[in-house]
Amino acid sequence: MIDACPTFVALMKELLSLRIGGVPEHFNLPWHLAMEDRAFVEAGVVLSWEDFPGGTGAMTRALREDKLDVAVVLTEGIVADIVKGNPSSIIGQYVRTPLIWGIHTGAASKFQSVEELNEERFAISRNGSGSHIITYVMAQQRAWDPSKQNFVKVGNLEGARESLAALESDGFLWEKFTTKPYVDSGEFRRLGEVRTPWPCFVMAARNSVLASNAEAIEIMLSVIRKYCLQFMYRHDAIELVASRYGLEVKDAARWYGQTQWSSNDQMSRPVLHNVINTLNAVGVIDEKPKIDTLCSPLVKFGIFE
Repeated sequence: MIDACPTFVALMKELLSLRIGGVPEHFNLPWHLAMEDRAFVEAGVVLSWEDFPGGTGAMTRALREDKLDVAVVLTEGIVADIVKGNPSSIIGQYVRTPLIWGIHTGAASKFQSVEELNEERFAISRNGSGSHIITYVMAQQRAWDPSKQNFVKVGNLEGARESLAALESDGFLWEKFTTKPYVDSGEFRRLGEVRTPWPCFVMAARNSVLASNAEAIEIMLSVIRKYCLQFMYRHDAIELVASRYGLEVKDAARWYGQTQWSSNDQMSRPVLHNVINTLNAVGVIDEKPKIDTLCSPLVKFGIFE
């Protein structure tokens, strides 16, 4: 085995490092573009990325277990888990627009409308995941009783595919463009949609990392915000999304046209209050925390909100 260059080894030891996780979906393409360009390393941070097909619930667990330093997670999922004791804080908005969830059933399912799914079995990745929490939100929006919804834990999208095909679950909520290929193939039937009443993705970091490695966090935020801004004006963004994530160009264009990323440190108190009030109303959390207990001082709130 050839020994690594001593100069390179010494340089790597001097760089700050962070472990970060996110879903393997098109929303996170700016992160991968930045890593491919070595933008984080050139700024002084070694970023170790891990895909989490299990979604937000899997990432909140990884934060709790000190297996991640930073996670790109659904807003509602991390708010709920911080309230329940996750030793982490929101460090910034990532995507400023809502997530559109497809409401799906399997090809062999007897269900033909969303209303028929009330009190039936919904596949979820795990408790506290977006697929779990947004089912409650959908129930509230449709005047169903959230407490009467039933769930089948399936781990991730692949688990949901197996569960729906085996008729072990009846409904499934997941980001509509991620599941579009399965709808197009006839494996899933999309019965409707539900839109989150808030911006969908935030970044969160373990409090211990914020205390010990604040410089790395601030560098990371600076780089990704630059890449998010560039991505929103990148002429080949649609083609990149389509080719890398297996989407039709027309679907990638539709998704890209309705998605905006955050390029600054601003968040909205009213938005977070809406998240808290909704989670409390549907019984996901039992208390309404103060906004400042959820967020790091790295987050800035508008004066005229």
